[in-house]
Amino acid sequence: MDLQILGYYGGYPREDGGTSAYLITSGDYHLLMDIGSGALMALEKIMPPAQLDAVLLTHYHHDHTADLGVLQYYWQLTQDTKKHDVLPIYGHTKDPLNYAALTFEPFTKGFGYTADTTLDLGPLTLTFMETQHPVPAFAVRVTEKATGKTIVNTSDTRYFSDLARFATGADLLMADTNFLADQPAPRWHLTAPEAGTLANAANVNQLLLTHLPHANQALLLQQAQASAGDVPVVLAKNNLRLSI
Repeated sequence: MDLQILGYYGGYPREDGGTSAYLITSGDYHLLMDIGSGALMALEKIMPPAQLDAVLLTHYHHDHTADLGVLQYYWQLTQDTKKHDVLPIYGHTKDPLNYAALTFEPFTKGFGYTADTTLDLGPLTLTFMETQHPVPAFAVRVTEKATGKTIVNTSDTRYFSDLARFATGADLLMADTNFLADQPAPRWHLTAPEAGTLANAANVNQLLLTHLPHANQALLLQQAQASAGDVPVVLAKNNLRLSI
């Protein structure tokens, strides 16, 4: 199972990168997790988007969904051979208006999930936990059936103790790390020390800092590693590909 970064900034893109978007590949199965600003163009540089198998949205904030509409138009207009006539897009059902927009007939169809849902997507199994954010958002645990390897994405959230339980033993933890240690409360994203503490408490194999701010990333990495202990920490960046 591979994870490739298509976008990693929080809030808004910059000239050197887009916002949250990640491609998970297992064999010939391709799952796009979140589709922030710039994601479709970044994906086109890697593979034909028409070969996607599914899209999974962790929540409906714009920095995670900005390119959803243009992906739907792509599915309508492309002359490329599509792997699936209808693209399935998975999103939570706690926001009925945004959930309804996942369906763009007859090109894309929305499928709902809740905290109790288990999704069986080809070679992958996905489970969920609602996080603590100003809008409903869900952490997702992706397990490759053949190997048992796991990726956990915190999605957007402040720190709370159940995150460690949900991420326990993950091969890769993707942590929403938007703030340095001195960020004043209230905080709706993890600080760098909190991301490291979470990785250590969950006994994960590797920590990926993503949903990054536009400045001070070296300090962010330093602070996270200091609290992560022996867990290796890496920063998200364009085209970073990690084999799990």
